[in-house]
Formats: sequence, C-alpha cells, structure tokens
Amino acid sequence: MSTHHDTHGHTGHERTGEADGAMTRLLELDAEVLAPHLAHLTGLLAQRVGLDAARILDLGSGPGTGSLALARQFPAAQVTAVDISPPLLHRLREQAAARGVADRVSTVQANVDEPWTKIAENGPYDLIWAASFIHHVSDPARTFTRAFGQLRPGGLIAVTEMDFFPRFLPEDTGVGRPGLEARLHQATNTRPQHEWTGALTDAGFVVEERRPFEIRLDGAQAGPALNAYARLCLVKLRSHATDVLAADDLAALDALLDETGPQSTAHRGDLSVRTTRTTWLARRP
Repeated sequence: MSTHHDTHGHTGHERTGEADGAMTRLLELDAEVLAPHLAHLTGLLAQRVGLDAARILDLGSGPGTGSLALARQFPAAQVTAVDISPPLLHRLREQAAARGVADRVSTVQANVDEPWTKIAENGPYDLIWAASFIHHVSDPARTFTRAFGQLRPGGLIAVTEMDFFPRFLPEDTGVGRPGLEARLHQATNTRPQHEWTGALTDAGFVVEERRPFEIRLDGAQAGPALNAYARLCLVKLRSHATDVLAADDLAALDALLDETGPQSTAHRGDLSVRTTRTTWLARRP
C-alpha cells in the first residue's frame, strides 16, 4: 500500500462526486500552503522557456492549481488543461473565470492512456507540465513518447513527483508516544520513489536537470490554510493505517484528528510543513 503519491490519478475510472470534492480540497490546499514553492518552480520554468511561451499543456490537471499558476507566470500563453474528471475541469473553469484568465485557459476531458486526438488539437506546445501524475498512467513510456511528439523542437517538459507525503507534527505532540508521525509514514509509505530520467531519455528527450526541492515552511510561511491542509493529509494517511499501525498510535492519531479535542490539528499553533519534491526538466532537441 502507498499513500504518498495519491494526490492525482486523473486517467482511469470516473470518481464519485464526494471523491472529486475531497481531491479538489486537498489539491487546492496544497497549492495554497506550498505557494512559495509553486511560484519558485514556475519561475524557474519561465527562465528555461521564456515568458513569451504561447502554448502550455497541463497533463492530469485536476482542479487546475498548476494550470492557474502557469497562466499567471506566462502572461502570453494559452494553457490547455487535460483531465478525465468533468467535475474537476468544471472547478478549473470556475477558478480561471474568478482569476480573470478564462480566455487563456481551456479544458480537455480525455483519458491520457487513450489516443491524444483532442489533446493534439491545441499543439504543438512550448511547455508540458505533469505534476504528481505520470506514475498514474498505465504506460509512462508511451505517455512520454506522445508528449515528445506534442512539443515543438526546443520545447520543455517538467515532470514533478512528491517524494513523500508532507509531515506536519512536532516530534512530541502531547498525545501518546513521541515520534507518531514518523511511525505513521513508515507504516504507510511502501513504494520506492519514482525515477523518470531513463524513460525521458528513451523517449528522445534531453534531460537538462533532475532537481530535488526540499520544502520547509513554518506556520507563518505556510499561512492560515496550514491547519486544514495538515488535518486533511493526516486523515488520508489514517485511512490507510488501520491495519498497519499500533493500537495506541491509532488512538493518539484519532485524538489529534478530533476537531473538538484540546490537541487537535485543527487549531494547533506548532505545525509546519516538511516534504521534498523532485522535478525533471527535459527538452525536445
């Protein structure tokens, strides 16, 4: 079982409305709390591609946090957001309208594992963005080959993966034994980290950089959404921990997730965000 990569997955079966709502909330909180990292990464892409980029493709866009960040960073670009979920794409269009970029952000409902007929209509692209997504497709090598074909010569692809689910709690939470969050992650993170360098090279790309980002934000840097983000992430981990975490740790975790409890993550002032993400930057020759 793995939980630390389950933030996207917009290629397979349709999700229920409830699942889409939870996914939207998690991804939007992630973008809000980690806004400094997102701004830094899109700024790096602007340096590599140029602010005059005309066409950008967001694969597995979800509710569009990446699409909107790219539209903000590249003021001349038309951004095409691809996802299989109509509710998530609807949310993206709502947010694009609210931010005044509806004329520059279009959506395509498509399964990336199927032919890219509709995706190709807005290409070729100057930049392809795929964040926490490629590991969900059925055939990453085929997806990279198709992405190569949709980039103009000299175009760039940026592939990002979350190396592990964010951590938030202090070592001693005041509930149960110290080190609860470390044990929770050890019990639920069972898959190796993703590595796309070889697959990108095999598809014809020249990998310019494999860059790890170590993200460390205290409460002031993360902002007021931190508590809700931390609780939602921990709830997700808790759903996978029932059969793999000790009973006393489960009880302590439940106490931390109880919004009415005195030690609840809903109103703690000692939370922070610690995670790492890796981005591959590769160019079509």
